[in-house]
Amino acid sequence: MAAAPANPRSGSPRAQLPPCYYEGYLEKRGAKEKVARRLWTCLCGNTLYFFNTTKDTSYVEKLDLSGFVSLIDDPSRDRNLEAARLNLRMKDGEIKLTAPNLEARELWKGFLYSVVDLAVPTSLTLLPGQLHMLKEVVEKEKMRRKARVSSRAPSSPLSLPLVGEIPACFRPVSRTEAEVLLERHPDCGNMLLRPGRDGSSLAVTTRQDLNGSVFRHYRVTQKQQGGYIIDVENPIPCPTLHDVINALMEKTAGTLQPFILEEPYEENITFVSSNDENGERTLHSALSGPLSRAPSLPPKQVGTDKWSLRSQTRSPSSSPRSVSPPGSPSNSMRRLVLSPSPLSQCLTDELKQKLEKRRTSQE
Repeated sequence: MAAAPANPRSGSPRAQLPPCYYEGYLEKRGAKEKVARRLWTCLCGNTLYFFNTTKDTSYVEKLDLSGFVSLIDDPSRDRNLEAARLNLRMKDGEIKLTAPNLEARELWKGFLYSVVDLAVPTSLTLLPGQLHMLKEVVEKEKMRRKARVSSRAPSSPLSLPLVGEIPACFRPVSRTEAEVLLERHPDCGNMLLRPGRDGSSLAVTTRQDLNGSVFRHYRVTQKQQGGYIIDVENPIPCPTLHDVINALMEKTAGTLQPFILEEPYEENITFVSSNDENGERTLHSALSGPLSRAPSLPPKQVGTDKWSLRSQTRSPSSSPRSVSPPGSPSNSMRRLVLSPSPLSQCLTDELKQKLEKRRTSQE
């Protein structure tokens, strides 16, 4: 069994690596490699670092286990009858590893599962002391990640532009959520713009199909004087975020396309109401018919109002035709009674007195 050394390694590059949980020799062969190489392998944090020898201070390769998919035993026989093979499947390919023996392979699996799942695996054949080691590794890795997150406070928070200047493929999701979106909706595009992990930058996540999903993540930083830069080997300056997306489309001859997901909207209005008797809450659909309006008031009789107003303002000597609407009384006495006023009442009394005197004189 490969055992961890008693004394920690020294050396500037290795001293800067995360804490080493387990190390030993493994034969490694990548998807594009024809021959396996025997490398000293260190599990530091959630990353495998590969060295040519145990004395080297600089690693030759590293493998971030954040892209871990599965770990499967390989039953094929090796030239070394005691060796035990296993296939480490990542999101961007498969790596074949060979441990010195079955016990070492089982222990490597235990450490790898512990840092990936942050839990001690229960399906492996391990001794009580080895399980205790894995439990300690899980606790250390949890504390390391917690401390790493708390120390990531951005020095200059990201300031996004106006809504109209943000590309339609922008999604406020994490790296893992972006990969899930792109894999779940391949027909909607394969390039997504999202916030970066540090809170002060952006990132572009892409997905392509090469015997499975292949994800790539590109960092996009914001310049102090304005504009953005795609942080690759030869940085690409871009005035706007739209130019960032266009640049990636041009560099890949249109292979990368913005991810545009048309999210569905509700077709009916629903609401939740409670039953007054038993308090049970039920989801209801609102009626889809037109809105009911309050009964309107009857139309205003314009002709009557004009007639009343004219009756009050016209003098009694006016002719009936000039003040009477159709169907109105033609008698001047009747017209004055319909629209009484102080002046008309005085004239009526005076007329009555004259008629009374004339009747008396005739008798």
